Amino acid sequence: MSVIAFAQLLLPDSPYAMWVRGELEEYLRLPDDGTRVEVIGGEIVVSPSPVYLHEGILVDIQDSVAVARAADPAFPWRAIRTINLDLIEIGEGYIPDMAIVHRDVDAENRAKDVLYVHPGDLELVVEVTSASNARHDRRPMFGRQVKSTKWNGYARTGIPYYLLVDRDPRQPGITLFGAPNKADGTYEVLEEWKFGEAVRLPEPFDFEISPNAWEPWQS
Repeated sequence: MSVIAFAQLLLPDSPYAMWVRGELEEYLRLPDDGTRVEVIGGEIVVSPSPVYLHEGILVDIQDSVAVARAADPAFPWRAIRTINLDLIEIGEGYIPDMAIVHRDVDAENRAKDVLYVHPGDLELVVEVTSASNARHDRRPMFGRQVKSTKWNGYARTGIPYYLLVDRDPRQPGITLFGAPNKADGTYEVLEEWKFGEAVRLPEPFDFEISPNAWEPWQS
């Protein structure tokens, strides 16, 4: 499960500073088994490696990008998985499930062999919820959640689009957010789909994702 793992006072530096220097995982003695550590809302969040269906959804999206690229040599988008995203403006560090970047940005970052990408590199981020971490991916619920989430962080740093695949059996669905308000840290809902409905991402992406095999997590 995701865990708010450690109080900042127990660390020799701020969680974000240690995350950027690549020291946080080692200091917390996390296993080298796909466990992720992020700094969300000013706190350390530790999550286990994702389950098979979670990864299958990401593969489906990645395949959709590949199909669009094969059909049109001018298609400019590339799908990148589990990168380190340094949100320096707000002092947080995320590992999004997937990001969609322009091919020129992709080529430049490959050539530089970068360790971290920044919000300006990304056109769209994708998160697929799990039972243990869904609240960190969604917009906060008024009156029930005070801490900022990745939804807020992505908006505050001006990432143009956020695609949330929510596998919660109580409310499964896919939402495309856009028009980020950096001052408020909020997005507008652009489009919503149910599992099983074809997802056509609008311009500037203009490609289709088939979520036929997507299922909620087991309750």
